[in-house]
Amino acid sequence: MPRLTWHHDSVAWLFLVLSLTINGMQPPEQTPRQRIIELITGTRLSSYQLAQMLGIPERQVEGHLTHVVKTIARDKTRRFILNPARCQDCDFVFRDRSRLTSPSRCPQCRSEAIAAPRYGIDLFAPQLE
Repeated sequence: MPRLTWHHDSVAWLFLVLSLTINGMQPPEQTPRQRIIELITGTRLSSYQLAQMLGIPERQVEGHLTHVVKTIARDKTRRFILNPARCQDCDFVFRDRSRLTSPSRCPQCRSEAIAAPRYGIDLFAPQLE
């Protein structure tokens, strides 16, 4: 087994420090749902990416997302965006899927190579009537 050089050790240390800093940058008084809303506003992230950023299991993120959708639905200045999962082999897009979790396999080609759905929040000004 190759021994890690100083460079590899320093890169690993830097990654650890940065990940702790990113996770620690959020005020502790924010709930996980508030942090998810903040993270996905203006961008698109998968549940795996959110789990890594928040330091919680992916399944917990998916559970919180259902409540985030309800919260955002009440706000007229924000809109929840779901970029659906897609099969990487045949390009089938899971448009009609109601669940926010990633499907296990493609209904067309039975492949398990599924690109995860991405979630985001877009801000927009309400229409004046």
